Amino acid sequence: MADSQSHPRRRAIKNIVLGSLAMGAAHPAFSGNDPQTKVKEVTRLKGNIHHSVCRWCYNDIPLEEFCVAAKKIGIEAIDLVGPKDWPVLQKHGLYSSMCNGAEINLVDGWNHTEFHAKLIKNYTEMIPLVAKAGYKQLICFSGSRRNLDDETGWKNCMEGLKKVIGLAEKHKVTLVMELLNSKIDHKDYQCDKTAWGVELCKRIGSENFKLLYDIYHMQIDEGDVIRTIRENFSYLSHFHTGGVPGRREINQSQELYYPAIMKAIIDLGFKGYVAQEFIPTPKDAEGQLASLREGVMICDV
Repeated sequence: MADSQSHPRRRAIKNIVLGSLAMGAAHPAFSGNDPQTKVKEVTRLKGNIHHSVCRWCYNDIPLEEFCVAAKKIGIEAIDLVGPKDWPVLQKHGLYSSMCNGAEINLVDGWNHTEFHAKLIKNYTEMIPLVAKAGYKQLICFSGSRRNLDDETGWKNCMEGLKKVIGLAEKHKVTLVMELLNSKIDHKDYQCDKTAWGVELCKRIGSENFKLLYDIYHMQIDEGDVIRTIRENFSYLSHFHTGGVPGRREINQSQELYYPAIMKAIIDLGFKGYVAQEFIPTPKDAEGQLASLREGVMICDV
């Protein structure tokens, strides 16, 4: 059996990661001399990918400090931030690439009619706020099945979402349902396969309803990531990353080869955002930001 390091894919990603880490080791960005920002110099990126990052993965770092560091890493936007934090992002010249705050939670979603009144109220109030702030995407969730069959789930989601999609169209805001795995992290979640989400998109029939393709989640529940993205690209408006297994760093420690996935979406003409959504292994802020920069560099093809 050949040495695993001789495998061309493993060797390629090893070179990307080692290069990134070497730059970090010699780079003042990781000197730790400035406890307020941790990252001191701007990273030069290729510009083919619009980089974002999910705020919740770095909640231990104060938002002001995180914004400064993210900007210097080359990140353009932050995901999963609501109205109260938008002014902080704007202060630092960062975009809110996937807004949140209208959902109830991940389990009580559009597939159950008993939640429709609350959801319709929330989204009716939030959509104009998103538009007024200059943002374009607002997340939503199917919710847990609770013994619903697919047909009833589609019917209920469509019935509820149709009551707010006109408002979204009017304000040029896209409602984006996230694909989550139901095998490990979100057991019983209904929109757990790309095909299920695409069918819902077809039934709603609006360019203002799309899917958030979470690469981590879909690798777990269905695999065949690149072909699935290619075949369903017109229904996808956003991507999240994460290493499988464990949602850790997207380097050689996990099974996905992110440069190839990023190349595929670039080749398809994707102009939206790719948000890092892995949980960094280090416990300290400097280490977490180093992991974030490494992930951005891996995806910067």
